[in-house]
Amino acid sequence: MDKQTRGLIDKFSPMWTNKQVWEFEQINENLKFDTLYVEPDNSGAKSWNSKLANPDSDIRDVTVKTFDYLADGLELWITNKGQGRLEEKYTPYLMAVMTDIMIDEEICLKFRIEDNCLVVSIDTKADVINCKEFFEEFYHLATGFNYDIDTGIPKDETEAEIYLTRLQEEFDEKIKFKLGDKYLPGNNDPDTLNSK
Repeated sequence: MDKQTRGLIDKFSPMWTNKQVWEFEQINENLKFDTLYVEPDNSGAKSWNSKLANPDSDIRDVTVKTFDYLADGLELWITNKGQGRLEEKYTPYLMAVMTDIMIDEEICLKFRIEDNCLVVSIDTKADVINCKEFFEEFYHLATGFNYDIDTGIPKDETEAEIYLTRLQEEFDEKIKFKLGDKYLPGNNDPDTLNSK
């Protein structure tokens, strides 16, 4: 895992669960941030007036709608709306939200703080082991498939589903023991669980 990412994870560990993200969003309604895409190693040339800036934005919308910029190697700089800097209390929230967005694609991220901004980019050097290590820091189960190697997952679809469900249940049990009521099983939030 990237050294600066590891440092931030260690600083804010344990990383937030979906329940904590949900609770934070209930307390802080209409969370908006200013974001800007910047070429790596070119932060001195960043301009909040550029076409790559997204002022007063929902972080999920920006990330999903402009994912191609991240995929093309640009860095996403995030600050509090209208402040030009990010208050530290928002850092673990943003790290958890950004990771949650990427979890289905199993895309590992790199995080760092620079010029009082949270800077996010894709970790292009991460392998399957790095990915698993990264996502487990966020209390999600990352299966990290590598199709060239026997993963131990049964080829039969039904058996594979049983196997993966068992892995998820074991993981949930382990983390529930560690975090107690802060943890919600699987990748859920209270609204999702209550609607079932």
